[in-house]
Amino acid sequence: MARRERVMRMSVELPLWRALAGYRVLTMLYAVGLFATAYDHFVRPWTAVGYYAVLCVWTLATLPRVASEASCTRRFLAADLAVALTGILLTPLADSHERIAGGGPTLPSIWTAGSVLAFALKGGWRWAAAASTAVAAANLAERGSPARDTVHNVILVWVASIAIGYVVEVARASERTLARALEIEAATRERERLARDIHDGVLQVLAMVQRRGAVIGGEAADLGRLAGEQEVALRTLVSGGLLPVSRVSEDTAAGALVRVVEEPDEPDDDGPVDLRALLAPFAAARVSLAEPGAPVPLPRVAARELAAAVGAALDNVRAHAGPDARAWILVEDEPDGIVVTVRDDGPGICEGRLAQAEGEGRLGVAQSIRGRLRDLGGSAELISVPGQGTEVELKVPKGAARARGKADKR
Repeated sequence: MARRERVMRMSVELPLWRALAGYRVLTMLYAVGLFATAYDHFVRPWTAVGYYAVLCVWTLATLPRVASEASCTRRFLAADLAVALTGILLTPLADSHERIAGGGPTLPSIWTAGSVLAFALKGGWRWAAAASTAVAAANLAERGSPARDTVHNVILVWVASIAIGYVVEVARASERTLARALEIEAATRERERLARDIHDGVLQVLAMVQRRGAVIGGEAADLGRLAGEQEVALRTLVSGGLLPVSRVSEDTAAGALVRVVEEPDEPDDDGPVDLRALLAPFAAARVSLAEPGAPVPLPRVAARELAAAVGAALDNVRAHAGPDARAWILVEDEPDGIVVTVRDDGPGICEGRLAQAEGEGRLGVAQSIRGRLRDLGGSAELISVPGQGTEVELKVPKGAARARGKADKR
């Protein structure tokens, strides 16, 4: 069954664009309200009325333009800034000189800051600095002299817009870093899963062909030698595979994209299964299975992974303890978790052998056993004394197993 690709989209800019759209509407209403309360003081009120009509139509009609970075084009930003600058420069024609000298607001008032903030969200602090500089020049031309309140407002807009532009640039860089980190994590988990599956199947077969070929001799020995070479090559591949290059959305306003390859949902239900039924096939002449008399329920995914870890432990017994070794499987259903113990009477494992095997790419314990239990939120403890056999204790907390099963189903 084909796997599907799940896409996670991340964007910290989208709330900023939504806030900007709301800011533009509110400041438009504020500017119109200021004009309405001071209508009698305007020397040419119809000039202001005409400008406010254009401002209201422009603000409401361009709300979709400030919905994202992609829709907020350079041409729109230039036109938007032109509307703001025109309102500032029209103020001396519409308002009285006394009100302007006394520090009265310009026609667009604080709506102008919305135009500058759009530059900051689109292009970062450099674009914000350019836009705020143009607004500062227009304010100084409208006032006629660098009055204290005008300089204060200009510096306030300048600093605020540059700061927001810088924050947006940092947020974009953080999104890209997070997307890369999540994709590396997803690729690593997928590689570990493939390594477990390959170890449980292909590598075991290749190792068996190599051993049997060496015993039979002749052409079978050559076949065994080739199988051994392919086993080494495959172990190297699964233990150090390449990671994919991070892919980022072309539409940066939509946020960074992380694509995670996940397995398809199981066709059957996601109810609990009896772990005993999955472990029963392991019982054989030289493998004894001791289990509780009552069912041992676990989520399907958790039970399957735990049974696979038990199978990997038995594979190690057959491969390293010899064909005459005996093994015992003990299943315990404790209040806080499930404990499965696999013990054998083989020669045991020499100190440092597991670390050496992992360095050689032999991931039977590292991935097929410990990796599986780690993914389930549990643990795998291996106790071995040379000459006295090996014991592998697999613990799965019930709460972690249920959460893992639900997560995998989703």
